[in-house]
Amino acid sequence: MIPTYDPKPQHLEQALQSVLSQDPGSEAMQIEVVDDCSPSVDVRRAVQDVAGDRVYFSQTPKNLGLAGCWNECIERAQGEWVHILHQDDYVLPGFYAEVEKTAALHPDVGLIAVRSFFVDEEAVISGVTPRIRSLEQGGSTVSEFLLDNPIQCPGVVVRKRAFEMLGKFRDDLSYTLDWEMWTRVIDQAGAVVSPHVLASYRLTNQNETNRLARTGETLTDRAKINRIFAERFKEFDAEAANRRVCEVALSRAGFFKSSHDKQAYLAHLKYWRRNAPLKAKVKYYGGLIYRSLQNTVAKLRK
Repeated sequence: MIPTYDPKPQHLEQALQSVLSQDPGSEAMQIEVVDDCSPSVDVRRAVQDVAGDRVYFSQTPKNLGLAGCWNECIERAQGEWVHILHQDDYVLPGFYAEVEKTAALHPDVGLIAVRSFFVDEEAVISGVTPRIRSLEQGGSTVSEFLLDNPIQCPGVVVRKRAFEMLGKFRDDLSYTLDWEMWTRVIDQAGAVVSPHVLASYRLTNQNETNRLARTGETLTDRAKINRIFAERFKEFDAEAANRRVCEVALSRAGFFKSSHDKQAYLAHLKYWRRNAPLKAKVKYYGGLIYRSLQNTVAKLRK
């Protein structure tokens, strides 16, 4: 299932071709693009140009937003497993074979995932998701998911029965809605995360994650999921989670400052100032004072 909203034609084509190159046939795999009322791109035409009649096209009756469109994909999915592949992501050769093999070995799990490359606009690799050793042989531990989301959507498939039992994506979350879903399914239905890298998650200036990152909404969303996890998991360390969000805020503030994006810089710095622990603030401002003194001494010695 491929949800779309004003996709770049070349990225959508790559996503479709990555699936079609592994297509076992219409009887074994449903391939459908679900367009969330794109205002500027003729998605139906773009799909037909790439795939002809092999890929089914549907459109939501109105714009449903991220969670709404993903949930529409779940509703429309007819198979046992649901793979939500974003319009600008793609899978690598062997992805579906790995999923099929893993499903045969672990017939009761609710989620199967592989590792993913991080790629840019031109599909140049910039990083990779980590191994999740605690789930490589199957299990229901979520310990490696409580501070960060270590898997990415293009590398994840979920048994439709798990969605039916546990519910769909939450519309009160934006940046973390997939993260919350994965932990819910893993905890209640079990999962296997393969060590193989067989998907690619694209980082672009246009995607929703980047927009949310610039405004600082990712930080407030992470704070929200921290509250959810605190209620759900006894082992959740709220203080460590808050420190992690504040570390992300300060790191991104530095990035946006160096990029001369004042609005994004101030949004992240404001969050850090409001939420960082006192110890972290003392360390940070102490470092600023120390470096300032060093610079002053160096100037005096000249």
